[in-house]
Amino acid sequence: MSTTAASDTGATDGRSPEEIRDRYTEIGPITGSLHLDLQGTGDQIIVGIGSRRGVGIRDVRMAMGQALSVAGVRARDVIAIATVDAKQSEEALLELADVLGVPLKLLPADVLAGQQVPNPSATTERLVGVPSVAEAAVLASDAQLIGPKHTYRGVTVAVGRLLNLPSAHGGQHPHGGYGTSTEAHVYNYNYDEAYVAEDLGHHGDAEATPGLVDLAVNVRGAAPEWLRQRLRDAVGDLAAYPDPRAATEAVAARHGRPADQVLLTAGGAEAFVLLARALAPHRAVVVHPQFTEPEAALLAAGHEVQRVVLAPPFQIDPGMVPDDADLVMVGNPTNPTSVLHRAETLIALSRPGRVLVVDEAFMDAVPGEPQSLAGSPGRPAPDVPGLVVVRSLTKAWGLAGLRIGYLLGAPELLRACAATQSLWSVNSLALEAARVISTPQGLAEAESYAAQQAADREHLVATLARVPDVEVQGPAAAPFVLLRAGGPDPAGVHQRLRAAGWAVRRADTFPGLGSGWLRVAVRDRDTSDQFAAALHQAVQAVQSAHGQ
Repeated sequence: MSTTAASDTGATDGRSPEEIRDRYTEIGPITGSLHLDLQGTGDQIIVGIGSRRGVGIRDVRMAMGQALSVAGVRARDVIAIATVDAKQSEEALLELADVLGVPLKLLPADVLAGQQVPNPSATTERLVGVPSVAEAAVLASDAQLIGPKHTYRGVTVAVGRLLNLPSAHGGQHPHGGYGTSTEAHVYNYNYDEAYVAEDLGHHGDAEATPGLVDLAVNVRGAAPEWLRQRLRDAVGDLAAYPDPRAATEAVAARHGRPADQVLLTAGGAEAFVLLARALAPHRAVVVHPQFTEPEAALLAAGHEVQRVVLAPPFQIDPGMVPDDADLVMVGNPTNPTSVLHRAETLIALSRPGRVLVVDEAFMDAVPGEPQSLAGSPGRPAPDVPGLVVVRSLTKAWGLAGLRIGYLLGAPELLRACAATQSLWSVNSLALEAARVISTPQGLAEAESYAAQQAADREHLVATLARVPDVEVQGPAAAPFVLLRAGGPDPAGVHQRLRAAGWAVRRADTFPGLGSGWLRVAVRDRDTSDQFAAALHQAVQAVQSAHGQ
């Protein structure tokens, strides 16, 4: 996915920078309804960006969010975007600077060429005439680089911290454009931090670093012993190529469907990739906040994506989806909100000629699965043309490393998906897991585990509700809950928790969510009690640091 930076000549489409700025003043940012007055930490961050011509704002936003995350700094502490002056009319950079409320510093090529960068690029020099844009722009702004440059889909980002405060320049930097202060930076602008923090490639496993209590990953701690024994027994058959027929029949029987309505996949993530490859939507709509892989797969396949962003309490209204959308993707229960939509509401999203994809990766955590559209022998799937259900067997069974999931839908659509799937994509152990999990013994254990998780979730929600300045979203139905820390520095709560030994999933990287949102996995009651105490201490520590 990564590409080299800068393949542009700085040509414009005839509009002046002022005309482009006026456009964004008129239409505003693409996403988000959360407008926050945010206080920075005192860091003063310069972001250098090089990009291909005509790059989209989403790619720029993703690249910057990833680079800031790797560098361990916050978007709110960015005081300027820096690039080469040939980018003066690059819409995505203008919009990014506008959203952040910071200047876009346009630096002459000869200034960039004079910088000694750690990672010069022959490609950039050939296309732009200088060996570096991103890193050179940071250094030319008198900032020190923080880590290596980061590339994503034609965008290169370098991050630097301003060390020498420009008092000698009377509050103006030698290259002009931004003011600085030794005090914590407070923006006068309202901006949607989710707009710049979102990262479709960020997942909970990135936060579950060794040494921390893992509440970031929504996966059962370990598969039950009887399942692990079946997998150990199956190791002896690994000399044979995988044969999906038995597992497919078992999954089909579990959902009361014929086998041609089932396609086994290497986890739910592959299912989204196959759909994105097989479909050619005119208007694809993804309902957010939700698992980010559906949108990432669509973008990677070259599709344009339109978002419908729900506000708390994150209940979907079918009227929000454009009538001409021919592909709609929604989660149920939804990650990260834990909202369980009613089946009737989702069915109301169907239209003639529309493919409706419902991600039920966490449905097996809901006792009885009353809102599932997957079907069962006792409750057949509804007759909804275009309906596709995505299921996963990795969450509730502790099999994330095995990768096993499946699609349920019309045979012709599944055949189109299968045509793009790699040979033997699902390995023999995963197939054996799918087969035995779909037996009556497996289904009975899944139901028992779901009931236990529901009880533990209720305990977690009740415990968290007693923590001041923390808002827990509800009702929750998944093996995780979404909460929002308030106070003067909600993002600081996440960092305090990590320092105290707790890994929770930051949720500001999900489209539509902003600073302070956290996703917390359901664990046993003792762990939940200890976490609630740690969260309380983290909130108090942040408040104390801000004099409250």
